[in-house]
Amino acid sequence: MKQGLTVGGATREAGVGVETIRFYERRRLVPQPLKPEGAGIRLYPNATAERVRFIRMAQGLDFSLREIHDLLELRAAPSTDCSEIRDLAATKLDEVRWKVRRLQGIGTALKRLIAACPGSDGLQSCSIMNALTSHPSGRCLGEGK
Repeated sequence: MKQGLTVGGATREAGVGVETIRFYERRRLVPQPLKPEGAGIRLYPNATAERVRFIRMAQGLDFSLREIHDLLELRAAPSTDCSEIRDLAATKLDEVRWKVRRLQGIGTALKRLIAACPGSDGLQSCSIMNALTSHPSGRCLGEGK
């Protein structure tokens, strides 16, 4: 009886496509099983699906693949203290809050542009296009707020 999962079995268990697992292998987040001698099929450890679900969940919380790699290393280290994971999560929360503030500034800038747009006439009188092509700083109108 074979131990482990084929790539198809791993993808079904994890709820992802084959290319997702291949991508995680290339990024060294999921170890690629050794190819058996002869014409056998690679078998993934049963824990692979759970590992992929962990990666997907962390991505959903906006952790980068590099950060997920670090989380996986901490997860595998018996000496890891929960405070290390908490610190990473707190840092991520600070980043998310910064992104929210930035997006709110962009939203405010877009509201101003839309409100100032006449909504008719030719392209030459489009205040949105004019603002996008002639902003002196060359930065997004919502940045820095």
